[in-house]
Amino acid sequence: MSSPGRKKVLVVDDSPLIRRVLTLVLQRHPGLEVVGTAGDPYEAREQIRALAPDVLTLDVEMPRMDGLTFLGKLRKAHPIPVVMVSSLTAKGTATALDALAMGAVDVIGKPELDPLQGLEAMGSEIAEAVYAAAQASTRTPAPSPAPPAPPPLARIAPGRQLIAIGASTGGTEALREVFQALPAGLPPIAVVQHMLPGFTEAFAARLDRLCAPKVKVADAGEPLQSGVIYLAPSGRHLRVERRPGGLQARLGDTSPVSRHRPSATVLFESAAEACRGKALGIILTGMGDDGAAGLLRMREAGAATLGQDEATCVVYGMPKVAFLLGAVDRQIPLDALPRHILAWSTEPRFEHPSQDIP
Repeated sequence: MSSPGRKKVLVVDDSPLIRRVLTLVLQRHPGLEVVGTAGDPYEAREQIRALAPDVLTLDVEMPRMDGLTFLGKLRKAHPIPVVMVSSLTAKGTATALDALAMGAVDVIGKPELDPLQGLEAMGSEIAEAVYAAAQASTRTPAPSPAPPAPPPLARIAPGRQLIAIGASTGGTEALREVFQALPAGLPPIAVVQHMLPGFTEAFAARLDRLCAPKVKVADAGEPLQSGVIYLAPSGRHLRVERRPGGLQARLGDTSPVSRHRPSATVLFESAAEACRGKALGIILTGMGDDGAAGLLRMREAGAATLGQDEATCVVYGMPKVAFLLGAVDRQIPLDALPRHILAWSTEPRFEHPSQDIP
């Protein structure tokens, strides 16, 4: 019998040792209870019917049916939030990113050399990822193929220096949907997306193939250029600094902020200091409160700020906290965000959206 108030987890992995370690680290979280385990998707299907779990962890490579195929079937029959467990190999990482595109909420990196010790060391991060997924909506992402992006911008309006974006759970597909609808030539875009180690580079490469703007992981000290999207590296804070030649990326290893490194609050606070009212701050789907205080700093400095609305968030956490704090000018649906970014980037008389939310 499950404990009241705790989210029920089903662990699916063909390795008994991995199932045991995942069960141990997830059971330590006060909001989670592992109600069952399964060694393959066929066994998992029976456990889902019997136990009605709130969330699944799902291995990628398993006998009889791989995790990606099972995820596709699961999304049609039982729309349960899923966290994929993937080995950090080139093949595994690509498959995990495919799973995110198919609707998996998050990915856990299974270290290739010593997965047992690695999963134990990442226990708190894994548990938080699964807990966040258990509260996620099962909104189906827009398909990857998107209409062609508008032609490259001929001109950016004066005073448009930076777009700063923070996202967490559900953010990988939210960012993909937004960036696929944007043209090349926008002001530089700096992004903090919370991801477990090993996936940021592959995620940037995938976005770069799908989107008109160039997408890359930020390098320390590089100038921020128009038409480029810069992702914060895994495990490092991303700040923007003003230098005589323009804006520059600065990377740091200081303590986590709001339990995260990189932190959206760190990025937003640096944007407030470097750009004042010449920046646009955006906070997207995610668990927790990272980014809210930093976005408020941006708004107080004169920047325009936007938050994703509840209906289109996978997890309405970070945008909700930011809105309640008074950090956003307006909450908008995800599919409206590209239009707002284009308007801010190109219209000299762009005014902040109304605080009055319909």
